[in-house]
Amino acid sequence: MDQNLGSIFKHLGTGALLDLALILAAAAALILLLQKTLPWLANRLRGRRRHALLAMVPLLRLIIIVGAFLLALPKVIEPSFQNMLAVLGSLGLALGFALKDYASSLVAGIVAVGEAPYRNGDWVEIDGVYGEVTHVGVRALQLVTPDDNLVTIPHQKLWDGAVSNANNGQPQLQCVADFHLHPEHDGARVHAALYDVALTSPYLAFEQPIAVVAEEQPWGTRYRLRAYPIDARQQFRFTTDLTLRGKAELLRLGVAFATASPAPDPAPLQD
Repeated sequence: MDQNLGSIFKHLGTGALLDLALILAAAAALILLLQKTLPWLANRLRGRRRHALLAMVPLLRLIIIVGAFLLALPKVIEPSFQNMLAVLGSLGLALGFALKDYASSLVAGIVAVGEAPYRNGDWVEIDGVYGEVTHVGVRALQLVTPDDNLVTIPHQKLWDGAVSNANNGQPQLQCVADFHLHPEHDGARVHAALYDVALTSPYLAFEQPIAVVAEEQPWGTRYRLRAYPIDARQQFRFTTDLTLRGKAELLRLGVAFATASPAPDPAPLQD
């Protein structure tokens, strides 16, 4: 195969080099236009239309890259089955030994486009990092955390880690506000008060359900107020609103909050 590999490639004249340059320039320009235009349009939409438009970015970019590769390949080698088999086989060996991790991320990126465990606009947690997906590239994705940090995560994490997707391409994202109360209180009254707090929030999506979940703990009662904001990007303002107004309402009702008891001193070591 090594002896025949040199005869596979064409002699690249000025015309062939110009064609390759035009193909690469056109692909780069299309990708740049795509990555600027579609997010710009999506950020002016809401709900499903915004997420659907953002999810098209990695798929269209992959189509452009594959199309440019298929157009450029006949300019470099003679398009025959034997030649294609030899080139792809050599390329596969090179990637397998020299760029194993990079190739793994590339393959995982193609899988991510097909299976869509995350899309642009999704709020995900990967490897302990939570944030909004802003870019799904060929090798890695980028997400912005609540602290406005840009984090780049290789797609390779798909092979050995879990992906927690809070909204999965939908505008609905459940928010939870926690309240830890002293065990001596009127549960029905607290339930009704917290429900009303969610119902009167300016961020509430009225078509989505509201739930108040109570759970007894050794130190008291834990209440979880679950509801959905109008837009997933409002989740932190919504949770803050539920927490502050819920606390104020419970204090107005005279409900005592739980206080953690100090841990007992460790027993002295015995000789």
